[in-house]
Amino acid sequence: MSRFLRRVILTETIIFSKEGSIARISLNNPAKHNALGSKELLTIRRHLSDIEKKSSVRVLVLSSTNDTTFCAGASLEELRNGDITSNDFQSITDLLAEAKIPTVCAINGNLFGGGVELALSCDFRIATRNIKMRVPASALGLCYPISGIHRYVERLGHNAAKRILLAAESFSDSQLLEMGFVERIEDPVNFDTVVNQYAVNLSELAPLAVQAMKQIINKKSSGKLTYEEAEKLAVECNESQDVREGFIAQREKRKPVFNGF
Repeated sequence: MSRFLRRVILTETIIFSKEGSIARISLNNPAKHNALGSKELLTIRRHLSDIEKKSSVRVLVLSSTNDTTFCAGASLEELRNGDITSNDFQSITDLLAEAKIPTVCAINGNLFGGGVELALSCDFRIATRNIKMRVPASALGLCYPISGIHRYVERLGHNAAKRILLAAESFSDSQLLEMGFVERIEDPVNFDTVVNQYAVNLSELAPLAVQAMKQIINKKSSGKLTYEEAEKLAVECNESQDVREGFIAQREKRKPVFNGF
């Protein structure tokens, strides 16, 4: 058994793996369109918490083993039964959005309901061709969770948020690219290779710089950033050994090796 396979943790519906500095959480419940119930939410929460504590992890990829539906959001059955609430699901998207490392969502199937926000909570989204997206909250008589509405407005703008949430429109892959929901659309045959290379490229960048700028961008967009906080993050980054390594590598015409300090 390879070292990579030995590091895979398998549950019934969630797969976690780590290779080098790249961690991956894969949704693995195709029978229920990767809808997330209490067990899945707790498992994802545990993995996100563990990742935050590990400086060796520089990038997280969120993916699905089901190429028909990426995620259908929270389990409607468990919502009806009271086993979970919309806040339980929302807490996971909040954790994902607040992750200190860059996150990449590999969308290889259709997105529905909360699954759309799960993808939106990542920093980057790469999708396969011919996917569709819809949030049917208003068609069901539901008001989408407030923090989720805020995320749609913050990341996509007022008009896109209204089309997605109020009008419950369906969107094609080209429309998702046009509105900025996804950065790239790839053919299925090249999809895994493109996603993996994107994650590798991110992992090879200076982690202190990446994490500092992510924090500044996120806090600035939410109106929670002071100049003093931003300056502190920038100074810590610019006085690091990674900066010296970056300039030395440039002078020596080689690829830099960043250690994160």
